[in-house]
Amino acid sequence: MKYYIIAGEASGDLHGSNLMKELKKKDAQAEFRFWGGDLMQEQGGKLVKHYRDLAFMGFAEVIMNLRTILGNIKFCKKDIQEFKPDAVILIDYPGFNLRVAEFVKNLGIKVYYYISPQIWAWKTGRVHTIKKFVDQMFVILPFEKDFYAKYDYEVDFVGHPLLDALKDLPEFTTEKFKSENNLDDRKIIAILPGSRKQEIKVKLPIMLSVAKDFPEYQFVVAGAPSQEESFYREIAGKDLKIVFGKTYDLLRSAEAALVTSGTATLETALLNTPEVVCYKGSRISYEIGKRVVKYIDYISLVNLIMNREVVKELIQSELNTKNLKSELSKILKEPKRSEILKDYNDLREKLGGEGASERTAELIIKDLEE
Repeated sequence: MKYYIIAGEASGDLHGSNLMKELKKKDAQAEFRFWGGDLMQEQGGKLVKHYRDLAFMGFAEVIMNLRTILGNIKFCKKDIQEFKPDAVILIDYPGFNLRVAEFVKNLGIKVYYYISPQIWAWKTGRVHTIKKFVDQMFVILPFEKDFYAKYDYEVDFVGHPLLDALKDLPEFTTEKFKSENNLDDRKIIAILPGSRKQEIKVKLPIMLSVAKDFPEYQFVVAGAPSQEESFYREIAGKDLKIVFGKTYDLLRSAEAALVTSGTATLETALLNTPEVVCYKGSRISYEIGKRVVKYIDYISLVNLIMNREVVKELIQSELNTKNLKSELSKILKEPKRSEILKDYNDLREKLGGEGASERTAELIIKDLEE
């Protein structure tokens, strides 16, 4: 069968690649055309557009790039029409994907959505669009099934795909990681400032500002694959310690991490690294967001899933050197460190078992064959 897949961010590229891998196991004739990244490209098929050219963060940034976004949507619709897929699989990225869903449904092509948009946080009205134009929704957070049930829409909870992504990590030692990346013998604090230029520019200097207060640790930045090393050095100087393509190994080596909000907060938790969550957006985007997001109490996936504060969130003006120093000190010591690690075990149980990609592939193929 022919599959057209749209992922607009790095996490979508990861989960899209694993879904493609499972679809190929169950459909020997699988043919892919997709929007995504390098990981999806490794699975074969045709990469139409890379996610690095698609990701715009925040309300203000979206408005500034509206012409580009609308042009991409128009191009995508035309490309789908020409490819004539048996199914279109949408992965998160709602502002773009929900517009495509309506168009595809009207063409009579099956529409599947893997990884629900976070409509439980804001824009709950989108649930009506999903009900109308999405044939089947596969959710990865346990509370999402109950959310959709309130709107009389049955979805499939398939478990979280990160459990799959993290289960087969290669053998590893911290000593080898340090040696291979020219790091010294000090313990590591991992810095994950995000993947987009504007968020890195804002957050990285603040995250690194506490390094002077922890001289017994080395602060190491996880570089985003979509950015050049020179970009980071322009912000943080030539002595910056940075690694690319080794974020999981960095987190496994680290005593603690400072992490921008998003999927990375959950990855850090599942790798058992105590963390402080950092968020700071543009003033305009934050003020708009504060008025729109009315339904959730937290911004990190860890706290949302557990429905309580497991990891500290420093948001907007709270993200400053003083607060970062205080919170990082806490998670490097007992008893806070052991408390967080115990909560991480409970978090893993809530997420269900491994096999999200396989279950999703099975459900898609079963539906197409009916």
